[in-house]
Amino acid sequence: MAGRVGQGCPRDWRSATLWTMEHDSLEPRLLIAADDTLARTGLAALLAEGGCHILARVASEQLAAALESLSPDALVVDLGWDAGEAIARLYDIDGDLPLLMLANADDEALAAALLAARQFPCFALLPRTSAAEAIMAAVDALLAGLIVLAADFSHLLAATAPSAVEDALNPLTAREREVLNLLAAGLTNRAIAQQLDISPHTIKYHVNAIMSKLNAQSRTEAVVRATQRGLIAL
Repeated sequence: MAGRVGQGCPRDWRSATLWTMEHDSLEPRLLIAADDTLARTGLAALLAEGGCHILARVASEQLAAALESLSPDALVVDLGWDAGEAIARLYDIDGDLPLLMLANADDEALAAALLAARQFPCFALLPRTSAAEAIMAAVDALLAGLIVLAADFSHLLAATAPSAVEDALNPLTAREREVLNLLAAGLTNRAIAQQLDISPHTIKYHVNAIMSKLNAQSRTEAVVRATQRGLIAL
């Protein structure tokens, strides 16, 4: 995104904390996650200039660990050019904080981001090219409990409504069918990950995608609905 400057940040998030001096209690306390080091640095500078206190800037793989000891008021996540991995990692964290996501104009990735955002109390989704004023306005709206969607992305609302997800996103992908069959066999996420030789957080992403596509509220309900539709045979 525009205005990204500075040096890369250390891989260990504990070494990545910025501005440790005392800060005004009214400043929003933010945790920034981005796999692009320039994006991390640029967002930190932009948000600090806008009056925010940056607790840390980390890579997406470090987000869950950072949240174990930090207490931000909101998360700011740059989804980057390859958004799939960053989106998958959102399922690894407790969705009890406002979330601001910055993304490229890729409808598939944007739809996946909106599905992941459902676990958060409120969220904002903006282009990575957004002006500083737009990003700060979104932070203010999030902290007021509002949901923000850039006008350029508004066409995604209908496509990601629960009824539309069921109609438009089925059938399941080949990988999702593999995961679904192993869910039906009673395997845990960790056991499925071991069997398919992929990471547990990726399995969690697939499970949530399956539940969304089948409009199910639980793993058990997803298996039942899939059976009713003939997607799996028990």
